[in-house]
Amino acid sequence: MLCPTREAGASVKPGVERSGTQETDGEETPAQEVGDSSLIGWLLPVIDVCSQVWIRSICRSAGCLLLALLIGACAASQKLPGLPPEVESTIGTINEEIAAERYDKIYNDASELWRQDATLDQSTATFKTLRAKLGPVENRTMQSATEQQNSSGPLKGRAYIVTYRTKFQNGEGMETFTLVERNGGWLLARYFVNSTALK
Repeated sequence: MLCPTREAGASVKPGVERSGTQETDGEETPAQEVGDSSLIGWLLPVIDVCSQVWIRSICRSAGCLLLALLIGACAASQKLPGLPPEVESTIGTINEEIAAERYDKIYNDASELWRQDATLDQSTATFKTLRAKLGPVENRTMQSATEQQNSSGPLKGRAYIVTYRTKFQNGEGMETFTLVERNGGWLLARYFVNSTALK
């Protein structure tokens, strides 16, 4: 760090001139030259200023580091909000019915949107194809959960779109459940699986 500099000899001890003579008791005597003590005298304030600047710089750096650590800690503590118990319970029930191959019950318990998109036979055939190619689910991890409030469209009203990374017996893939709220309950509107094992 560059410290403030002062021109050499610009400051001297009181009563001492840089050149000429000095009067003492009416007699002229040779003027005293600026010696080591004078040099130390003007260097001390400069050193003190440099020290203060250096200390302030360290404090500012430490403060920035502390602030960065605090921001990092706050960011690390943020978590995705959990699913509402009712939504989580509905998805759990659907998964149990898929595992037990109760495809007709899934169809009958689903929302009107599900039944508009497929007949019972089409719905059952789709689940059977998924089962044959992927096998049963071994484990799944939730990746995202999005709540929507739609004023129009197929998913009019309140809806939840929940995505899982799922390990099936014969491969891995992404499962997406779309649920809509109807009469205070949550019903299946869509179910989608994306996996290379289906190709």
